[in-house]
Amino acid sequence: MSDYIIKTIQSGVLETLQMTFFSALFSYLIGLPLGVLLYATSKGKLLQNKGVNTTVGLLVNLLRSLPFLILLVLLIPFTRFVVGTSIGTKASIVPLTVGAVPIVARMVESSLLEVQPGIIEAATAMGASPFHILVHFIIPEVMPSLLQGAAINVAHRTSVRILPLPERCIVGDGGTSGPYGHDHSGSRKSDREKEEKNVSI
Repeated sequence: MSDYIIKTIQSGVLETLQMTFFSALFSYLIGLPLGVLLYATSKGKLLQNKGVNTTVGLLVNLLRSLPFLILLVLLIPFTRFVVGTSIGTKASIVPLTVGAVPIVARMVESSLLEVQPGIIEAATAMGASPFHILVHFIIPEVMPSLLQGAAINVAHRTSVRILPLPERCIVGDGGTSGPYGHDHSGSRKSDREKEEKNVSI
């Protein structure tokens, strides 16, 4: 195996890990509060608010229903604004994150709904505020379920990284499945240009 292939594989693995880690991290930083908000504002819960719950729920459902290819195209201007470019490893983190946020939010909401009403009633009887109940009673109670959901999300992010060809070409990412070469001793693009130049000569 040549040095070029080894370097390309190493770079691809690092880029895949980078995209998986940061997209999962950012999706939980945004999706976790959204999931808690969906739970707390639902009917009969601590902060029941039909307007907020309906609005956030519609946004989450809309993002979940969009095919990833369409989401990539729609997010091109936003991606350019955030990272300064719409192609490459950093750019691919943005649509991966946005695509995962609604999934994380629903997973968190589902985990919180598993809490037994008796725990909330006991905390309320002790005079705990809604915020205190959420932070010190409900979330610790469902922590195993949240961790299991996080593991599933990371596995999903890794599988999404092996995108079909159209998505990979649009986002122009690298990683182990990227369609573009890496700039080591000589990139695939440079090699192709050299070959074309030799042919023309």
